[in-house]
Amino acid sequence: MLYNKKIILGITGGIAAYKCAHLVRLLVKQGAQVKVILTPAASAFVTPQTLSVLSKNEVVVDFFDANFNWNNHVHLAEWADLLLIAPLTANTLAKMAGGACDNVLLATYLSAKTKCFVAPAMDLDMYKHPSVKRNLETLTKTGNIVIPAESGELASGLVGEGRMAEPENIVAFLNDHFSKSLPLSGKTALVNAGPTYEAIDPVRFIGNRSSGKMGIAIAETLAINGANVVLVLGPSNEKVKNSSIKIINVESSEQMYDAMLSNYANKDIVICSAAVADYKPAIVSETKIKKKSNSGDLLNLELIKTKDILSELGKQKQQQLLVGFALETNNLIEYAAEKVKSKNLDLIIANSAIEKGAGFGTDTNKITIIDKHNKISNFELKSKQEVAIDIVNYLIDLLNKK
Repeated sequence: MLYNKKIILGITGGIAAYKCAHLVRLLVKQGAQVKVILTPAASAFVTPQTLSVLSKNEVVVDFFDANFNWNNHVHLAEWADLLLIAPLTANTLAKMAGGACDNVLLATYLSAKTKCFVAPAMDLDMYKHPSVKRNLETLTKTGNIVIPAESGELASGLVGEGRMAEPENIVAFLNDHFSKSLPLSGKTALVNAGPTYEAIDPVRFIGNRSSGKMGIAIAETLAINGANVVLVLGPSNEKVKNSSIKIINVESSEQMYDAMLSNYANKDIVICSAAVADYKPAIVSETKIKKKSNSGDLLNLELIKTKDILSELGKQKQQQLLVGFALETNNLIEYAAEKVKSKNLDLIIANSAIEKGAGFGTDTNKITIIDKHNKISNFELKSKQEVAIDIVNYLIDLLNKK
């Protein structure tokens, strides 16, 4: 849920600041863009250099830093999707509650229109003090979200409530918060993508030119919208950036068939975008087939049909919203519409293998969506990321009408 989120991490001067290097790593691993602001006191616990390397961005400490203009706090506030202050000391808490502004972090907080999350960290008796409780209530009433402190051993040697939530728990809290507000929250999705390779011998195979870009873009867009996504991925050089997506790597059509069928039950959305081979060699040689000088110019290769994944999913379909892809060189709409009926689909994404900018190996695509009622929706040529957004938005609208 934090993929592509723009996060400002504000670190204040408490001993728990040392954990923030790990917190930055976790946020970046989730696919978030992270910029760090240190209060001057915080730099005594964790260095700007460390956080800059981990976040891949310059760290701001002071209004008068060489690379920081005095009004950049406004731009930072406008840039951010969320502001996270961890650890939140009693001192910074009091300033936030009172509207004080004596450092870059507080100036950014007061300029921010986005959600602010705070993770308090202080000693047991401080955390229970009436003034601290009052200040936390003030923050909550003004729309800030408090990530509760945890119990455990404190820096003073006491044991009790007041520890900053562990970095893993902070990330889980943020994910949980954002997942609840997303349109596909609570939904599960199964997507396949990429080509399949059908072995001829240990060296050679029958394959196709699919890159997997379109299916990966769909899987990532589903995840961004809150779905719990399983991606069955054929051989592809493309990288899946969203770490929340469960990836099952396969090579052959048989492996893809098994992976899709074993993960099909209880899914809400199933999208078959993979370019699965229609045929495979009837016999796979256990050794490399040699070119023989006395065999002539022909090599006869007997092919047999592969299992039809989409047809089998259509037969077993219960509550799933089942979506197929049709890639054709001619009679695109006619063939695609027939496939919707014959394979028991809810809709199909039709695209041409010969139209410029569409099909395999490109960064763009041009699609037509045909539903089971033969409603046809045409879309312009767009990047595959934008096409994925169009497809997922179409599905969200369809689910909302159910």
